[in-house]
Amino acid sequence: RALVLDMFNSFVQPLEVAFGAKSNHRIGRFSDAAYSPQYHNRIDAINFSLMHDDGQSTRNLAEAEVILVGVSRCGKTPTSLYLAMQHGVRAANYPLIPDDFERMRLPEGLNGLRHKLFGLSIALERLSEIRTERRPNSRYAALDNCRYEVNEAEKLMRREGIRWLSSTHKSIEEIATTILQQIRPDRLEY
Repeated sequence: RALVLDMFNSFVQPLEVAFGAKSNHRIGRFSDAAYSPQYHNRIDAINFSLMHDDGQSTRNLAEAEVILVGVSRCGKTPTSLYLAMQHGVRAANYPLIPDDFERMRLPEGLNGLRHKLFGLSIALERLSEIRTERRPNSRYAALDNCRYEVNEAEKLMRREGIRWLSSTHKSIEEIATTILQQIRPDRLEY
């Protein structure tokens, strides 16, 4: 023997009266999202972003809606994944490295895709802090190295006509919104 209280019906009936609609009492209605085209588009976008993270693959890179470029640790990966998960955007990201600065041109894998590029930069002090957490006392995190990489990346983006912004004082959401306003305003949801 047990005391049974139907808490669900205690709340449903007043809501039915207030809304003038009868509940269908169907359980798991949110799982219907898995059958929508938007859901599948987001899953495809997430898989695409993971496959094209940090320049891992140039295969099908032309299918990207945006390709984020910038120095290591400036926010490319979290921004790419946010664009994919929240907006269904096929976002890739590609690092700009000292070899690119010495050649004074974009990496080979980005040839013909300039119109899809969007750059991220960052204040050199902040970049050094972030890199120090990852690899303390390294050349990678040294302030002079960060200065060199940030300056050269910004020069390269200006020379190549790539739109870019500083991620230093912006959240991932703000960065993504700025990018969407420029590349896919139709994907913005307010």
